[in-house]
Amino acid sequence: MNVLITGGTGFIGKQIAKEILKTGSLTLDGKQAKPIDKIILFDAFAGDDLPQDPKIEVVIGDITDKTTVANITEKIDVVWHLAAVVSSAAEADFDLGMDVNLYGLLNLLEELRKKQTMPRVIFASGCAVFGGQLPEVVTDDTVVTPKSSYGMQKAIGELLVSDYSRKGFIDGRVLRLPTIVVRPGKPNKAASTFFSSIIREPLKGETAVCPVPPDTPVFITSPRRCVESMIKAASISSDALQDNRIIPLPGLTVTVKQMLEALEKVAGKQATDLVQWQEDKTIQRIVQSWPVQVKAEYAESLGFQADENFESIIQAHIEDTQN
Repeated sequence: MNVLITGGTGFIGKQIAKEILKTGSLTLDGKQAKPIDKIILFDAFAGDDLPQDPKIEVVIGDITDKTTVANITEKIDVVWHLAAVVSSAAEADFDLGMDVNLYGLLNLLEELRKKQTMPRVIFASGCAVFGGQLPEVVTDDTVVTPKSSYGMQKAIGELLVSDYSRKGFIDGRVLRLPTIVVRPGKPNKAASTFFSSIIREPLKGETAVCPVPPDTPVFITSPRRCVESMIKAASISSDALQDNRIIPLPGLTVTVKQMLEALEKVAGKQATDLVQWQEDKTIQRIVQSWPVQVKAEYAESLGFQADENFESIIQAHIEDTQN
């Protein structure tokens, strides 16, 4: 079995690769596990700490380049499409966001359609597809109302993956992810990046800036749970999904204040004292447009789960960064 992970040198892409290398196989539709022959990590950047394994092939290129995408999609059985321009960057540069998040996805889907092999495709979407006046609890049936360019591009992507699946070009499934916290590494240009920074940096004895008030709520999932969900999405039978390929995932709702209280329990007041408060209206506007309570009945019926509490997420981050 051959696997393609776009955005593959990023954190989640690397973790998916590491996990499936551990098992050495993937089980699709509950059938006999198929051995992994090759994993292509495709990205615009080389990245670091990549899995060292002869099955890994790293390809650096442009998701919007047709020749490149035609080459990386040859004889591919499973695709995790994670490549994206993050929220703040897509908002600041409309053309870049459209090129990568929309036309890049369409380029990938078209090349897969031409191959006529109906590969399994897992598309990473997110809660940015929502915005504006939302119900107190967002459900599986809540209509998407994006209020950012990134959210709009992801919403269109959800529809594209669903329709290419309906037509039998691919066997797709869309995971509508909560905000992923705590991400390792350095901050990026995502509007949500500070949610990780205010935990990650203080744990290293470094200062971090929080641009939103302490009572700001956020709907989150841990990196471990995200990777687990990504791999699970590949294994689910197409019959179980039927006509609905969009799966809003369950998550944990916490406020910034609750996050810092958990940090203090784990690492002491000296850690939380390193968090500085600096208001950013643009970030606040984007973050406050996202849902904070999600009732994910469809995902739960398929066996997806949320994290138990935020303290366990911090502990997992500490364990993972020490290994």
